[in-house]
Amino acid sequence: MKHFGPMGTTRTPSPPKTLVQKTSNRIVQIQVLTLVWMSAEAAVSLGAAWVARSPALLGFGGDSAIELLSAAVVLRHFYLTSSGAHAEEQTTKIAGGLLFLLAAFVALASALALLGHVEPRPSTVGIVLLIVAAGAMPWLAKQKRRLSAATGSAALRADAAESAVCGYLALIALAGLAVNAIWGVKWADPLAALGLLPLILHEGWEAMKGNPCCDVR
Repeated sequence: MKHFGPMGTTRTPSPPKTLVQKTSNRIVQIQVLTLVWMSAEAAVSLGAAWVARSPALLGFGGDSAIELLSAAVVLRHFYLTSSGAHAEEQTTKIAGGLLFLLAAFVALASALALLGHVEPRPSTVGIVLLIVAAGAMPWLAKQKRRLSAATGSAALRADAAESAVCGYLALIALAGLAVNAIWGVKWADPLAALGLLPLILHEGWEAMKGNPCCDVR
């Protein structure tokens, strides 16, 4: 519906404050949930990686730690309502930088495994955690993409990308642990993890450019 201002001119109504506040509150809730889950996920996966000497779990745990940092950065941005365009740009670059850090971490963990510096052992705790993460992380990523589309936040889009990548890594690590446990093929999961690097780098580059989320998958 059009609204008429002074002298008969038209103006486009702004979104109701209640809707803006509701969206902001939803973002805070999702980021708090991410912080709680990623804290537990990082602790359990890194602990399991130490016990099992698993590079797949080590890479996944590192991803969880980076996702935790990214969620904290985005939460701080949206919690401080006084943050302006400059803060949004700075937050986006931090989140994008974390994606590049994630790529380096995955490459390092994969190289160590392929070179035979570590010999992973089966981990029941790790397998259970990865099954849960493979279901939870895509859901979190979808919620963040929707909120990014609603707010135009590139920082939230980068954080959604990290959640999605975390879900992919969970599936790959799960496959690697299963293959190693059944057939003893130790190079399967690090080789597959290397295939994720183009996706991670692309998402990091898009975040650094500040492209907002325009699709919800």
